[in-house]
Amino acid sequence: MYESYWQLNRKPFENNGDPAFYYPAESHQAALLKLRYATENHRGGALLAGGGGTGKTLVANMLRQTLGEDFTPFVHLVFPQMPTAELLAYLAGELDGSTNGSTGSSIQASIRRIEHCLADNTRHDRHAVVIIDEAHLLEDAQTFEALRLLLNFETGGRPGLTLLLVGQTGLLPSLERMPQLEERLGVKCLIRPFTEQEMAGYVAHRLQAAGASRTIFEPDAMPTLYALTHGIARQINRLCDLALLIGFAEERQTLDAAHLEAVCRELVAVVPE
Repeated sequence: MYESYWQLNRKPFENNGDPAFYYPAESHQAALLKLRYATENHRGGALLAGGGGTGKTLVANMLRQTLGEDFTPFVHLVFPQMPTAELLAYLAGELDGSTNGSTGSSIQASIRRIEHCLADNTRHDRHAVVIIDEAHLLEDAQTFEALRLLLNFETGGRPGLTLLLVGQTGLLPSLERMPQLEERLGVKCLIRPFTEQEMAGYVAHRLQAAGASRTIFEPDAMPTLYALTHGIARQINRLCDLALLIGFAEERQTLDAAHLEAVCRELVAVVPE
């Protein structure tokens, strides 16, 4: 709606996992490098944790972009909140390519399919990657135990897959109660919100990736944006997107601190009277 007004090729602050909008902030880049190390060295498990909206899924998507062709199949499950049998059946289907298979398969049948697929994959010098996103939603101990057992599948002494658990920090206490799984996670990463300097770089990078060729946010907007969003990427995206929309409607030339405060007060921090 507002792209042509601001001379943009696309919306710069969409909450999606497009790698073009990845900004290599310190903790994000450190996490990506650690996860790449774990995967390329065929470690069994890894953990990526962080607060809601800090960019975990985008880091997971970037991992996929940086890995070579030998790291396949690559399964990214974004809604894991399902019974254990259905979860394993889904993973079996994604790993062996029979996505039209039944989600009603027994746990034993799914395990056998996964084991056979991983063994064949390893014999062809490939390595599977399984990402369980939103893993903090998993509550069933049986599900965690089933995921742990997947790490036992080896062929010629090589693990058949790398399992990456991605979730909010509430996942950490759950793992502490399951030391058998926690100790199998060879790499653990924690993503933190942006610093104010990183946030300014993040906003500039997003605008540039969207085709911006002129100044849109005034310098005084950045400290205010940081105070309102606490450096959390999802909140930054929401406020900046709304600021661009309202700025277009009001035919503003640039966006300043007062505009951000007004948008936040009227559209973001809405409370019932």
